[in-house]
Amino acid sequence: MPDRRPPPEVLFMAGAVSQYLGAAVAATLFDELAPGGVALLRVLAAGSVIVVLRRSWRRRWPVRDLGRAAAFGVSLAAMNLCFYLAMDRLPLGNAVAIEFTGPVVVAALGARTLRSAGALALAAAGVLVLAGVESDGTAAGVGFALLAAAFWAGYILLGYRVARSPTAVDGLGLGMLIGALAISGFGAAPVAGALDAPLLLAVGLGTGILSNVIPYRIDQTAMRLIDPHRFALLQALLPATATLVGLVALAQVPSGREGLGIALVIAAIAASRLNDRAIR
Repeated sequence: MPDRRPPPEVLFMAGAVSQYLGAAVAATLFDELAPGGVALLRVLAAGSVIVVLRRSWRRRWPVRDLGRAAAFGVSLAAMNLCFYLAMDRLPLGNAVAIEFTGPVVVAALGARTLRSAGALALAAAGVLVLAGVESDGTAAGVGFALLAAAFWAGYILLGYRVARSPTAVDGLGLGMLIGALAISGFGAAPVAGALDAPLLLAVGLGTGILSNVIPYRIDQTAMRLIDPHRFALLQALLPATATLVGLVALAQVPSGREGLGIALVIAAIAASRLNDRAIR
């Protein structure tokens, strides 16, 4: 009987589109809820869905696993907050490209080869090109995107431990709820001010489903179909996907200079992933 499942690359791209469509929806809410409020709703919604579906309260939580989940969740929530603050000042594709320097640095430092140094150089060149794009708020936007990159690096390192702990997915859900608490100071006031607009809050919560829950579930399926190296290499497509979503959903047309900067980061991602494959 023929396998009717879609190719893993198709699944991966579906998850990427969902993730950045969620980001595009989030951008439309910034005027009413502010980036902090949207980030809070995103993390709160995603964590709540996972905890409820998994019934995570039934699990025993040793202090060590709880601590790991908390650190992971705070990194994830801070990453989302900084990413939205960057998106409020930069086009979606630019913010994603700069944020990707976090994973590139983690991969490069883990490899410590000439190719990893080249990947870092490409990523740095891409960020410099994007940082030089003249628009209101560029400097602040780049700063927030770099902060998001730093938190993404922490998210990767901490997520590796959570994923291999006995709590696994439950740790992800609980961690998100703890992370939501950690960033509540940035988002609680705008969310409270929108309590009389349930549709607005529902859309904000929906960004968590689009940007976290659906992509995570699709990624888990794709990972079972292809090896980690092939999956990691596919991540080089994400900044390009974000640029296309920004073009279609937000009418953000990249300039030639922005396209060059994004292309340099994509090349850096590909080089770092190929290098990761070579050392394993």
